[in-house]
Amino acid sequence: MRFTFATLADAAAIAALRVAAAEQLTADFGHGHWSLHATERGVRRDLAASRVIVAREDGAIVGTLTLQSKRPWAIDVTHFGACRKALYLINMAVEPRRQRQGIGRRLLAAALVEARAYPADAIRLDAYDAPAGAGDFYRACGYAPRGRRVYRGVPLLYFELMTGVTV
Repeated sequence: MRFTFATLADAAAIAALRVAAAEQLTADFGHGHWSLHATERGVRRDLAASRVIVAREDGAIVGTLTLQSKRPWAIDVTHFGACRKALYLINMAVEPRRQRQGIGRRLLAAALVEARAYPADAIRLDAYDAPAGAGDFYRACGYAPRGRRVYRGVPLLYFELMTGVTV
């Protein structure tokens, strides 16, 4: 398995993977905010403004995540400690048939390498505070819980991983 930065040529495959993951969550947990479908246009926007990392196996994209320096609208920074530079992890997805095989954990390791190179003091994210959320996964990967908040009717958990870099 290789972990690389995505290119514009990957946009359709990334959108399809995100849609498959959203549909699997909807099938497993019912309709919710996780049911929203990604679009190729949205992925292209991510590629223009962020670092999109993909996991590739035999030429196919089997996992992805996005790191961005711009704070997402749902993140309330009052839940986090002092930090000069943070990267925000968004849009993480693993192909449903490939979940629970360590791909997500390895994507997070690749994100940490990128955050240290950026350099950033921390990686921050939010996860749904619902059965479809990935809070237990992030905790198991070393991310520290930093708070809870309901934002526009969506219950969220905030997580942070300090990178060990002093910016």
